[in-house]
Formats: sequence, structure tokens, C-alpha cells
Amino acid sequence: QVQLVESGGGLVQPGGSLRLSCAASGSIFSIAVMGWYRQPPGEQRELVAAITRAGTTNYADSVKGRFTISRDSAKNTLYLQMNSLKPEDTAVYYCNIRSLASGVLYWGKGTLVTVSS
Repeated sequence: QVQLVESGGGLVQPGGSLRLSCAASGSIFSIAVMGWYRQPPGEQRELVAAITRAGTTNYADSVKGRFTISRDSAKNTLYLQMNSLKPEDTAVYYCNIRSLASGVLYWGKGTLVTVSS
């Protein structure tokens, strides 16, 4: 019943910026943590950034200082601002929410970010 839809991906040159959005809908009563994951071509999915119920954030070392995770609770939307993009940031980016009540994980279908000249 819960659905997550990512948007904002696309092709960008190295050094450029993108902002990803994740719109959540459905019966979400409480959230423990929200995050962004990514899966580079031929590699495993990895955590990029997360934000807890209390607003605490954490980032992968590879994106620290370049990416910023944020949320708009009123709109049930999660964001990932990506600056100074590098070719190695190329991946499918996925939005994730963990329910506080049930512990169930919800995933979006992903949005592709390609960093290339």
C-alpha cells in the first residue's frame, strides 16, 4: 500500500549538481529512518545517506561534504541534494523508508543518475 516514487535523475557533467526527490504515499503512520541508497553498474546496493526520526543524518564517506539529505514532513517528501558530482557517482538511486511500527522496509523503483561528459 505504501509507495515511494523517486524523481530528479538524469545526465549531468562532472562537477554539476542534481536534486533527487522521493514522494511517499499510502498508509505511513510513523517512520524510523529514511534514506537514499545507490547501486552502481555491476556493483551491490550501498547506503548513501540517511536521516532518522529525530533528524540525525549520516553519510557514506564517499559523498560526505558533497551530498545533503533533507525532508519535508508536511509533503512526505525526501530529498538528496548532490553537488560536485563525479563519474563514480553514476548509479541507480533508491529511496527507502523503514516503518517505526512494523519495521518493514519500503523501496522506490529507483532513478538513474549518470555523471559523464
